[in-house]
Amino acid sequence: MARLFGTDGVRGLANRDVTAELALALGSAAAHELGSSPQFSGHRPRALVARDPRASGEFLGAGMIAGLASAGVDVVDLGVVPTPALAYLVTELDADLGVMISASHNAMPDNGIKFFQRGGLKLDDAVEDRIEARLGETWERPTGADVGRVRVDAGIAVQRYVEHLVQSVGTTPDHRPLEGLRIAVDAANGAASEVGPEALRQAGADVVVMNASPDGRNINEKAGSTHPEQLQAVVVAAEADFGVAFDGDADRCLAVDHGGALVDGDQILGILARSMKTAGRLPNDTLVVTVMSNLGLLLAMQESGIATVQTAVGDRYVLEAMRAHGHGLGGEQSGHIILAEHSTTGDGVLTALHLAAEVKRSGQRLADLAGSIPRLPQTLVNVKGVDKSRASSDAGVLAAVASAETSLGATGRVLLRPSGTEPLVRVMVEAATQQQADGVAEELAVVVRERLAL
Repeated sequence: MARLFGTDGVRGLANRDVTAELALALGSAAAHELGSSPQFSGHRPRALVARDPRASGEFLGAGMIAGLASAGVDVVDLGVVPTPALAYLVTELDADLGVMISASHNAMPDNGIKFFQRGGLKLDDAVEDRIEARLGETWERPTGADVGRVRVDAGIAVQRYVEHLVQSVGTTPDHRPLEGLRIAVDAANGAASEVGPEALRQAGADVVVMNASPDGRNINEKAGSTHPEQLQAVVVAAEADFGVAFDGDADRCLAVDHGGALVDGDQILGILARSMKTAGRLPNDTLVVTVMSNLGLLLAMQESGIATVQTAVGDRYVLEAMRAHGHGLGGEQSGHIILAEHSTTGDGVLTALHLAAEVKRSGQRLADLAGSIPRLPQTLVNVKGVDKSRASSDAGVLAAVASAETSLGATGRVLLRPSGTEPLVRVMVEAATQQQADGVAEELAVVVRERLAL
């Protein structure tokens, strides 16, 4: 039987894969797992529940709250807030558990459930497995005064989150660090539709807002970080200094320079890493990235005296490496960026603020800052219908990869990634030219297809 939890919680088609019944069951199972911990002896646990604006979040959130409260957990219903806001507020409000109802950048019909433990961290795999194992178990329901109570937050908690964001870039009543910048914001009709523009305004920016009218159905619809085309046009038309795009739950941020060119997560990471190193605020002079980060970023960091650590794809693996070794900055090309001094997870609005602060501090345009972190041409070929388990052991495939790496030299890279859910191997090649990347990727794809055929 497949594991219920994936790399970022439970996710699937709402009301088919992710149902109200599942939310209810997960809520009570999580409550039981909490209650089994000695630290809660004689102490009623408290949980925060939040969601993004998609319509299904209304009934899934209600199911989760019911499951938790029926098992004796007090619940604060935060309503619609970004995922990183929930992670921050779990610590700020001294909660025992946080639950986010969101499918992040996925299309509106999907939804998901992810848990945060004390300290604002996502649950370890082992804890998720224990929660899953408790689904369907029989239990004695509390009665009377022992049932959990539910309180709806009136927005006060989110105000504390915004204050935290703007203070992280040095905003005070007498100092607005983004004064003079015009920034376009694409909120993806998502959870940061109010928080994102408000934080940038409080820090002093003149904000041009788009896709900030969520109606439950339009989240991520041709908008936000997965569809930056609108933002690219608006930045140019509004003569903005640059633009930022969030995804549905605002744990990602991509940017667009004044000319409409996309600035991806790798380039944002490189800009922030250099800024933090110059200021003496980059712990261990190290940046944590994933194996999918562009070689151009790795080479640029090497030239800047910044070490890079590579992890498996997924922001949870980036954070694990950061916490294990005390690193302060990490993230993904997709725009999940973790600034450990201020957050325990990817935070799109926080990233936008710090990127804007560096643009203002440096006096340079975003295009110039990003241009110093080149993106080498990259080709990705999905080879379907193959035995992915042999991708790292087949002699013919390994020989072809070694030959390709020799031909590419120091300005190229090869990566073979088996899919986690399909009989598929992803062949990724970076090279000095797009023609070379395309050619090498196609040659390797042929070898993988022949050698690993089912």
